[in-house]
Amino acid sequence: MNRIPLIAGNWKMYKTTVEAQAFIAALSPMISSKERNVFLAVPFTSIEGAVKASQGTSICIGAQNMHDQKDGAFTGEISGRMLKSSGAAFVILGHSERRQYFSETNSFIHSKLLSALQEGLIPILCVGEHLSHRECGEHEKVLELQLEECLQEISVETASKIVIAYEPVWAIGTGKTATCDVAQAAHGFIRQWLEKRFGKECAAKMSIIYGGSVKPDNISSLMQQNDIDGVLVGGAALDPASFAQIINY
Repeated sequence: MNRIPLIAGNWKMYKTTVEAQAFIAALSPMISSKERNVFLAVPFTSIEGAVKASQGTSICIGAQNMHDQKDGAFTGEISGRMLKSSGAAFVILGHSERRQYFSETNSFIHSKLLSALQEGLIPILCVGEHLSHRECGEHEKVLELQLEECLQEISVETASKIVIAYEPVWAIGTGKTATCDVAQAAHGFIRQWLEKRFGKECAAKMSIIYGGSVKPDNISSLMQQNDIDGVLVGGAALDPASFAQIINY
Protein backbone atom coordinates (compact mmCIF):
# COMPACT_ATOMS: atom_id res chain seq x y z
CA MET A 1 0.00 0.00 0.00
CA ASN A 2 1.44 3.37 -1.05
CA ARG A 3 0.78 5.63 1.93
CA ILE A 4 1.69 9.27 1.30
CA PRO A 5 4.16 10.44 3.97
CA LEU A 6 2.50 12.62 6.61
CA ILE A 7 4.69 15.26 8.23
CA ALA A 8 2.86 16.90 11.14
CA GLY A 9 4.11 19.72 13.32
CA ASN A 10 2.78 20.21 16.85
CA TRP A 11 3.45 23.75 18.06
CA LYS A 12 2.14 23.13 21.58
CA MET A 13 1.86 26.46 23.48
CA TYR A 14 3.94 28.50 21.07
CA LYS A 15 3.25 31.23 18.49
CA THR A 16 0.68 34.01 18.28
CA THR A 17 -1.49 34.46 15.19
CA VAL A 18 0.95 36.95 13.69
CA GLU A 19 3.86 34.60 14.34
CA ALA A 20 1.92 31.68 12.85
CA GLN A 21 1.19 33.64 9.68
CA ALA A 22 4.83 34.68 9.34
CA PHE A 23 5.94 31.07 9.82
CA ILE A 24 3.60 29.79 7.08
CA ALA A 25 4.71 32.53 4.70
CA ALA A 26 8.33 31.51 5.29
CA LEU A 27 7.73 27.75 5.15
CA SER A 28 5.51 27.48 2.09
CA PRO A 29 8.11 28.36 -0.58
CA MET A 30 10.63 26.02 1.07
CA ILE A 31 8.44 22.92 0.56
CA SER A 32 9.97 21.26 -2.50
CA SER A 33 8.37 17.83 -2.34
CA LYS A 34 4.80 17.45 -3.56
CA GLU A 35 4.63 13.84 -2.31
CA ARG A 36 3.99 14.89 1.28
CA ASN A 37 0.97 15.68 3.42
CA VAL A 38 2.00 18.61 5.62
CA PHE A 39 -0.01 19.24 8.82
CA LEU A 40 0.42 22.01 11.38
CA ALA A 41 -1.31 21.73 14.77
CA VAL A 42 -1.47 25.32 16.00
CA PRO A 43 -2.89 26.91 19.18
CA PHE A 44 -6.67 27.49 19.18
CA THR A 45 -6.18 31.25 18.89
CA SER A 46 -4.14 30.89 15.69
CA ILE A 47 -6.35 28.46 13.75
CA GLU A 48 -8.34 30.98 11.68
CA GLY A 49 -5.30 33.12 10.92
CA ALA A 50 -3.22 30.09 10.00
CA VAL A 51 -5.97 28.75 7.74
CA LYS A 52 -6.08 32.06 5.87
CA ALA A 53 -2.29 32.19 5.60
CA SER A 54 -2.13 28.61 4.26
CA GLN A 55 -4.68 29.10 1.48
CA GLY A 56 -3.15 28.16 -1.85
CA THR A 57 -0.41 26.12 -0.16
CA SER A 58 -0.07 22.41 0.61
CA ILE A 59 -0.22 23.06 4.37
CA CYS A 60 -3.18 21.68 6.33
CA ILE A 61 -4.11 23.36 9.63
CA GLY A 62 -5.49 21.57 12.69
CA ALA A 63 -5.76 21.68 16.47
CA GLN A 64 -3.89 20.09 19.37
CA ASN A 65 -6.89 19.02 21.44
CA MET A 66 -10.67 19.27 21.82
CA HIS A 67 -13.48 18.48 24.25
CA ASP A 68 -15.76 15.53 23.64
CA GLN A 69 -19.02 17.53 23.89
CA LYS A 70 -20.49 19.76 21.16
CA ASP A 71 -21.27 22.53 23.63
CA GLY A 72 -22.04 23.09 27.31
CA ALA A 73 -20.86 24.66 30.54
CA PHE A 74 -17.21 23.67 30.17
CA THR A 75 -15.30 26.88 30.85
CA GLY A 76 -12.18 27.22 28.73
CA GLU A 77 -12.87 24.21 26.52
CA ILE A 78 -13.20 24.00 22.72
CA SER A 79 -15.49 21.62 20.84
CA GLY A 80 -14.94 19.83 17.57
CA ARG A 81 -17.75 21.86 16.05
CA MET A 82 -15.88 25.05 16.94
CA LEU A 83 -12.67 23.69 15.44
CA LYS A 84 -14.43 22.77 12.24
CA SER A 85 -16.04 26.20 11.91
CA SER A 86 -12.62 27.81 12.43
CA GLY A 87 -11.26 25.87 9.45
CA ALA A 88 -9.38 23.10 11.26
CA ALA A 89 -9.09 19.86 9.27
CA PHE A 90 -7.60 17.58 11.92
CA VAL A 91 -7.05 17.31 15.67
CA ILE A 92 -4.44 15.62 17.86
CA LEU A 93 -6.00 13.44 20.57
CA GLY A 94 -4.43 11.69 23.54
CA HIS A 95 -1.03 13.36 23.36
CA SER A 96 1.17 12.18 26.23
CA GLU A 97 1.23 15.69 27.69
CA ARG A 98 -2.57 15.69 27.85
CA ARG A 99 -2.49 12.29 29.53
CA GLN A 100 0.26 13.29 31.97
CA TYR A 101 -0.57 16.88 32.90
CA PHE A 102 -4.35 16.84 32.50
CA SER A 103 -5.08 13.25 33.55
CA GLU A 104 -6.87 12.32 30.33
CA THR A 105 -7.97 8.70 30.27
CA ASN A 106 -8.39 6.29 27.37
CA SER A 107 -12.14 6.48 27.93
CA PHE A 108 -12.19 10.27 27.58
CA ILE A 109 -9.92 10.14 24.54
CA HIS A 110 -12.23 7.55 22.99
CA SER A 111 -15.18 9.88 23.47
CA LYS A 112 -13.23 12.72 21.88
CA LEU A 113 -12.32 10.48 18.96
CA LEU A 114 -15.97 9.72 18.25
CA SER A 115 -16.84 13.43 18.41
CA ALA A 116 -14.00 14.37 16.09
CA LEU A 117 -15.13 11.82 13.51
CA GLN A 118 -18.72 13.08 13.75
CA GLU A 119 -17.50 16.58 12.97
CA GLY A 120 -15.48 15.40 9.97
CA LEU A 121 -12.11 16.08 11.59
CA ILE A 122 -9.17 13.76 10.98
CA PRO A 123 -8.13 12.39 14.39
CA ILE A 124 -4.44 11.83 15.10
CA LEU A 125 -4.60 9.36 18.00
CA CYS A 126 -1.44 9.30 20.12
CA VAL A 127 -0.32 6.17 21.93
CA GLY A 128 2.96 5.37 23.66
CA GLU A 129 4.70 3.96 26.70
CA HIS A 130 6.79 5.41 29.52
CA LEU A 131 10.39 4.33 30.00
CA SER A 132 9.42 2.15 32.99
CA HIS A 133 7.01 0.17 30.78
CA ARG A 134 9.69 -0.45 28.17
CA GLU A 135 12.37 -1.39 30.68
CA CYS A 136 10.15 -4.08 32.21
CA GLY A 137 8.95 -5.34 28.82
CA GLU A 138 5.35 -4.13 29.16
CA HIS A 139 5.39 -1.59 26.31
CA GLU A 140 3.32 -3.77 23.97
CA LYS A 141 0.72 -4.36 26.70
CA VAL A 142 0.46 -0.60 27.20
CA LEU A 143 0.06 0.03 23.48
CA GLU A 144 -2.53 -2.72 23.15
CA LEU A 145 -4.62 -1.35 26.03
CA GLN A 146 -4.52 2.18 24.65
CA LEU A 147 -5.53 1.00 21.19
CA GLU A 148 -8.31 -1.25 22.49
CA GLU A 149 -9.87 1.37 24.76
CA CYS A 150 -9.47 4.34 22.44
CA LEU A 151 -10.66 2.54 19.28
CA GLN A 152 -13.60 0.59 20.69
CA GLU A 153 -16.86 0.94 18.73
CA ILE A 154 -14.93 2.13 15.66
CA SER A 155 -16.08 0.51 12.40
CA VAL A 156 -13.78 -0.66 9.61
CA GLU A 157 -15.14 2.10 7.36
CA THR A 158 -14.38 4.76 9.96
CA ALA A 159 -11.00 3.41 11.06
CA SER A 160 -9.33 4.25 7.75
CA LYS A 161 -9.89 7.96 8.51
CA ILE A 162 -7.80 7.77 11.70
CA VAL A 163 -4.06 8.41 11.95
CA ILE A 164 -2.13 6.66 14.73
CA ALA A 165 0.87 8.45 16.25
CA TYR A 166 3.32 6.33 18.21
CA GLU A 167 5.14 8.56 20.67
CA PRO A 168 7.39 6.84 23.22
CA VAL A 169 6.98 9.17 26.19
CA TRP A 170 10.64 8.75 27.12
CA ALA A 171 11.67 10.31 23.79
CA ILE A 172 9.48 13.42 23.83
CA GLY A 173 11.34 16.63 24.48
CA THR A 174 14.25 14.70 25.98
CA GLY A 175 16.53 14.70 22.97
CA LYS A 176 16.36 10.91 22.97
CA THR A 177 15.00 9.20 19.90
CA ALA A 178 13.99 5.59 19.60
CA THR A 179 16.38 3.76 17.31
CA CYS A 180 14.97 2.92 13.92
CA ASP A 181 14.68 -0.73 14.94
CA VAL A 182 12.80 0.15 18.14
CA ALA A 183 10.47 2.55 16.32
CA GLN A 184 9.79 0.08 13.50
CA ALA A 185 9.10 -2.73 15.98
CA ALA A 186 6.49 -0.60 17.74
CA HIS A 187 4.92 0.51 14.46
CA GLY A 188 4.89 -3.08 13.25
CA PHE A 189 3.14 -4.17 16.44
CA ILE A 190 0.52 -1.43 16.00
CA ARG A 191 -0.01 -2.42 12.35
CA GLN A 192 -0.51 -6.06 13.36
CA TRP A 193 -3.03 -5.01 16.01
CA LEU A 194 -4.90 -2.91 13.44
CA GLU A 195 -4.95 -5.90 11.06
CA LYS A 196 -6.49 -8.12 13.73
CA ARG A 197 -9.05 -5.47 14.67
CA PHE A 198 -9.98 -3.98 11.28
CA GLY A 199 -8.59 -6.36 8.68
CA LYS A 200 -5.47 -6.31 6.53
CA GLU A 201 -6.86 -4.02 3.83
CA CYS A 202 -7.94 -1.33 6.29
CA ALA A 203 -4.70 -1.55 8.29
CA ALA A 204 -2.69 -1.14 5.10
CA LYS A 205 -4.47 2.16 4.40
CA MET A 206 -3.96 3.62 7.86
CA SER A 207 -1.02 5.92 8.51
CA ILE A 208 1.11 5.28 11.60
CA ILE A 209 3.47 8.16 12.33
CA TYR A 210 6.35 8.48 14.80
CA GLY A 211 6.73 11.24 17.40
CA GLY A 212 9.73 11.61 19.67
CA SER A 213 12.50 14.19 19.18
CA VAL A 214 12.31 14.05 15.38
CA LYS A 215 14.96 16.25 13.76
CA PRO A 216 16.38 16.91 10.28
CA ASP A 217 19.28 14.54 10.97
CA ASN A 218 17.16 11.49 11.83
CA ILE A 219 14.10 11.89 9.57
CA SER A 220 15.52 10.01 6.56
CA SER A 221 16.49 6.91 8.53
CA LEU A 222 13.11 6.85 10.29
CA MET A 223 11.22 7.15 7.01
CA GLN A 224 13.10 4.19 5.52
CA GLN A 225 11.23 1.84 7.86
CA ASN A 226 8.37 -0.20 6.40
CA ASP A 227 5.68 0.81 8.88
CA ILE A 228 6.67 4.41 9.63
CA ASP A 229 4.44 6.55 7.44
CA GLY A 230 5.38 9.96 8.76
CA VAL A 231 6.31 11.91 11.85
CA LEU A 232 4.81 14.12 14.55
CA VAL A 233 7.35 16.88 15.17
CA GLY A 234 7.59 19.10 18.24
CA GLY A 235 10.51 21.47 18.78
CA ALA A 236 11.95 21.10 15.27
CA ALA A 237 8.62 22.28 13.81
CA LEU A 238 8.92 25.71 15.44
CA ASP A 239 11.53 26.90 12.95
CA PRO A 240 10.47 27.01 9.28
CA ALA A 241 13.91 26.09 7.92
CA SER A 242 14.21 23.11 10.26
CA PHE A 243 10.68 21.92 9.53
CA ALA A 244 11.22 22.32 5.79
CA GLN A 245 14.27 20.05 6.01
CA ILE A 246 12.13 17.39 7.67
CA ILE A 247 9.37 17.76 5.09
CA ASN A 248 11.82 17.54 2.19
CA TYR A 249 13.84 14.62 3.59
